[in-house]
Amino acid sequence: MRKKWTWIVPLTLLILMLPLLIESSYFMHITILAMIYIILATSLNLLSGYTGLLSLGHHAFYGIGAYTAALSVMRLGLPFLLALLLSGILPMILSYLVGKITFRLRSSFFAISTIAFAEITRLVSINWVELTEGPMGLPNIPAASIGPLVLNSYNKQYYLVLILAVSSIFLSYRIVNSHIGRVFKGIKDAEYVAISTGVNIDRYLMIAIMAGAFMAGIAGGFYGQYMKFISPDVFYFQMTVNMVVMVIAGGLGTIGGPVVGAIIFTLAPEVLRFSEGYSFILYGIALILIILFLPGGLWSLLKKVKNLFKNSVYPNNSEIEGSDNLK
Repeated sequence: MRKKWTWIVPLTLLILMLPLLIESSYFMHITILAMIYIILATSLNLLSGYTGLLSLGHHAFYGIGAYTAALSVMRLGLPFLLALLLSGILPMILSYLVGKITFRLRSSFFAISTIAFAEITRLVSINWVELTEGPMGLPNIPAASIGPLVLNSYNKQYYLVLILAVSSIFLSYRIVNSHIGRVFKGIKDAEYVAISTGVNIDRYLMIAIMAGAFMAGIAGGFYGQYMKFISPDVFYFQMTVNMVVMVIAGGLGTIGGPVVGAIIFTLAPEVLRFSEGYSFILYGIALILIILFLPGGLWSLLKKVKNLFKNSVYPNNSEIEGSDNLK
C-alpha cells in the first residue's frame, strides 16, 4: 500500500496544481478538451470494451446532452446543475429505447443500427428549427454557475470538468468491479455460455448502454456551456471515430486505457501541427504501430514500464510476496 501512495500522491497533486503550472490559455483549453474526451472514452469503453458491442453512434448521446443542458438553461431558466443532470438523464432514457430495438442485433449489424440512430438525431437537430435553431446553432449559452459562483475562467472550468471526469472513471470502476462487470466480461468472452446459465443478456447490456449514455450526455452538457455555442456539428460521425481510436489505442476493456488514449490523442494533433500537411499521415502511422505492436493498447505498455521499474527498485519483491503467500 505504501508503494502505491508513492505515485498516487504526486500524481494527484500534479493534477490539482495543473492550472497553476500552465500559463497559456490555449493549452488550458486543450487540457479541458482532453478531460471531456476522458469522459467520452470511458463511457464508450463501458459498452464496447467490456461487453464487446461496438457502438458507432455514441456521439448522439453527447450531442443530445449538449442541447438538453443548453435549452434547459436558456429556454426553461433552470439552474446549471439541474440542467447538467438532465443532460445525462435524457440520453439515458433514449439509450433504453435504442437498446430495446438494437440489442437483437450483433456485430456489424448493431454498429450500423447505432449509426442510423445518430444520423436521425443529427437530422432532427438541423430541421427542428423552432427548438434547436437549425444549422445556425445555439449561441450565447450562459457560463456555468453554482450558486453565486460563476465559472467564467479556464481554471474554474478545469476543476469542474476534472470532478466530472473523476466521477465517470469512478462510476466505471465500480460497475466493472462488481457482479455486473463480471457478467459484462462473460458476455464478451462467451455470450452463449452466459445465456445457457440463465443470465438475462439484454438486461446487462441495457445497464452498460444506459450508464455510458448518461456519462456521454454529461460530457455534452458541460461542453455546451464551456464553448458557449453548440450546433449540429456535435452530431457528426468524427466524434465517435475519435472515441473509438482513444479506447482501442489506449486499451480496450481497461479502466486506465481510455484515460491514456484520450490524453494522448487529444494532445497528438497539437504536437503534430509542426508537420503541416503530414500531421494526419503521422497520426495514422502512430495508430497503426500501436495496434500492431501493442494489442493491449498504451495501457499495457505503461504496465510493463511500471513492472520494470518495480523490479529494478524492489528486486526481491517477488520473493517477499511468495513468502507472504506461504504464510
